[in-house]
Amino acid sequence: VQLQASGGGLVQSGGSLRLSCAASGFTLGYYDVGWFRQAPGKEREGVSYISLSGTTTLYADSVKGRFTVSRDNSKNMVSLQMNSLKPDDTAVYYCHTKRGLTSYWGQGTLVTVSS
Repeated sequence: VQLQASGGGLVQSGGSLRLSCAASGFTLGYYDVGWFRQAPGKEREGVSYISLSGTTTLYADSVKGRFTVSRDNSKNMVSLQMNSLKPDDTAVYYCHTKRGLTSYWGQGTLVTVSS
């Protein structure tokens, strides 16, 4: 049972990346999913949230209007489309879900935005 985040990389300021969070060993579509990030020397912060049905989405103020979270439950996957990236978006991005009392974190994918 695990989550795996992928899609990070190096991009210039103003560019775009699409992160994916895939689940194995369980049906991700039964659970809400969050995206978090942790920049060097900073605490982990919430970036976005999507409900299990996909009807409710939330964003941190810092990414609102630039990031879009979506899910394809037929593929057991959640995506985070990141546009107009800024150097301040540089961080390791993690996806997260919770099944009962157990939290699952993806291993993280590094996003680096150059100025």
